[in-house]
Amino acid sequence: MRKASIGITPEGVPAIGLCALVTLSLAMLGCATGSFVFMLLTWFCCHFFRDPERVTPTAPGLAVSPADGKVVRVQTMPDPFTGQPRTAVCIFMNVFSVHVNRAPVTGTVTGIAYHPGKFLNAAWDKASTDNERCAYQMTEDGGSTWTFVQIAGLIARRIVCRTDEGDALARGERFGMIRFGSRVDLYLPDDYSPAVNVGEQVFAGQTVVARRNA
Repeated sequence: MRKASIGITPEGVPAIGLCALVTLSLAMLGCATGSFVFMLLTWFCCHFFRDPERVTPTAPGLAVSPADGKVVRVQTMPDPFTGQPRTAVCIFMNVFSVHVNRAPVTGTVTGIAYHPGKFLNAAWDKASTDNERCAYQMTEDGGSTWTFVQIAGLIARRIVCRTDEGDALARGERFGMIRFGSRVDLYLPDDYSPAVNVGEQVFAGQTVVARRNA
């Protein structure tokens, strides 16, 4: 049985509660302008920290998007763990995107590497090497090795990791989030090819971004 969900990620509850409390307090004090401003902030927090359910494809040989947003790059880049060139799909999230990240395939997390860094515009090329980021290595049930990287952006200041090395994740399962504008890079194994193009909008846990080669 699926548990009931209010569609809000746990990291957002404190911010929403604080904004709602300030809104109520200012309203009781008769400060109409202040209460209106904080009411808007409460709405923004609810919108930003939303965590909707997704319908994840179940067919074999597919990888789903790890993030909501716009595909800004599909190109060969060095893998953060091995340094070897691999095809990467880069997805940029703006402040209005859902920021909960999901596993692209079913497998086991075999490595996690956090790198402190800068907070440049996440859409820039050098964000993948200069910005604060958290890289994950995952071995698919079929043996293929994946890498996906959460990259902090110009506004983003916190990367949330909810998984540990050795954890088994199902395709589309939540593994973390990034607060505010940011990016996720997905490095494909050699036996997969991209299924999206630059400029496409994708949805975490739902949009197919790669397919296993025939």
